[in-house]
Amino acid sequence: MSISAKELLTALTQFNPWWRGETVNDLPTWRRAAWHELQRWILAPPAPRAILLSGARQIGKTTLLMQSIADLLRRGVPRANILYATFDHPILKLAGIEAVIDAWRQREPRAEGPEYVFLDEAQLIREWGTWIKHQVDFDKQRRVIFTGSAMPLLETSQESGVGRWHSIRLTTLSFYEYLQIKKLNLPALPAVGSLTDLFGESQSGLDRIQDTARPYVAHFHEYLVRGGFPQTAQVDSITQAQRLLREDIVDKILKRDMTALFGVRRILELEQTFLYLCMHDGGLLDMIALCGSLEVKRPTAQHFIGLLEATHLIYRLQPYGYGKEVLRARSKIYLADAAISPAVMMRGKSILEDPAALGIATETAVFKHLFARYYSRQVRFTYWRGRKNHEVDLLAQFGEQLIPFEVKYREEHTGVRELKGLLELCAAKDIERGYVVTRSLDDIGLLPLPKGLESKIMRIPAPLLCYWMGESETHTSDVSTA
Repeated sequence: MSISAKELLTALTQFNPWWRGETVNDLPTWRRAAWHELQRWILAPPAPRAILLSGARQIGKTTLLMQSIADLLRRGVPRANILYATFDHPILKLAGIEAVIDAWRQREPRAEGPEYVFLDEAQLIREWGTWIKHQVDFDKQRRVIFTGSAMPLLETSQESGVGRWHSIRLTTLSFYEYLQIKKLNLPALPAVGSLTDLFGESQSGLDRIQDTARPYVAHFHEYLVRGGFPQTAQVDSITQAQRLLREDIVDKILKRDMTALFGVRRILELEQTFLYLCMHDGGLLDMIALCGSLEVKRPTAQHFIGLLEATHLIYRLQPYGYGKEVLRARSKIYLADAAISPAVMMRGKSILEDPAALGIATETAVFKHLFARYYSRQVRFTYWRGRKNHEVDLLAQFGEQLIPFEVKYREEHTGVRELKGLLELCAAKDIERGYVVTRSLDDIGLLPLPKGLESKIMRIPAPLLCYWMGESETHTSDVSTA
């Protein structure tokens, strides 16, 4: 099927109003933390690479592109040198990238200076990896910024693209970003550049912080059930927010993207696999139980889990260690957002009355915040299992340094009796410092440890940790300062 030049130009002109001298309207004034890294690579790229902005659907990738375009126009970049094209649009998808570029240049002759090409949902471009490689290698004056909702799996077959693009992973809104988008009038919390700063804070200073933070707790719980997708965060009704999350985000990924991008035909079995993971969020993946429950073969279940990870619906963690023993061990699964499970299970706000479910949601949120803060700094995230099946929820490895995080989100204060795994790990690996994520705001400060253990363990309430991780995500410190 051929697309006429007139049809193509009509679509492109609609998406590029600046060609007509119009401004980009209806953009939010708030900025995602990823904005700063994106601008650094657009304006003064450290290396000649394209920029990949990846993340799940409805996470804010297009908004970031449009904000970047508006910023370039404010800086005086000629409007003819900026192209935006979304390959979600059927006409652009059918026409192909070369026809889009030709139509752009037919309407807008190139001006002096660099060109900026913004491509949305670029995984729908035929042989996108080869095209981007060619652009990076042979057109030094053209900067390509592209998004994808399902890139990682596809990248494995695009070896020609290695070293040709810089990836920026966009997660759902952090708790800090959620509060900004809601425009809530809350007392200001002190800034914390890194969690290490807390070890130098006096207990009286930490007590003052907890008093200031009390209004944040209810909003943190609402954040857990409403979700960190910008669209759902701004809906007044939690019921409606969860419906949007379930229908407009999850269902479209499972029923449209999986078919269009990966050729999945067994959608019902894929949905059942995802439902199983929603019921076991934050837990170890028992492939035998999953396959037995859903009556699917192990290769099929493994393939489905790989697809869910590729479309950014889940994260998968391996246990700490190396070699065949780790490869044979069970993975730990986290959903992309704490609100996905209650939305899919249609639980509304009931998880707030269920201590176990609330603890799982909090652990999921904690991992997402740590991942968003540190993934770009070559941090490896695992979980740890020691003797007698003692575990540590999260382990961040930066080079040779290990920093553990244990989530204990319950009403009772946390003592050493509840931290056998953490204490075992600290003793075995000579851990310098670690963290226990707690529920009560007054469960904060250094944890008294048994004699002979040189580690330092800091208790941090989850709302504070998630707030500070989101607030300081734009800082350049690495995990060694966690």
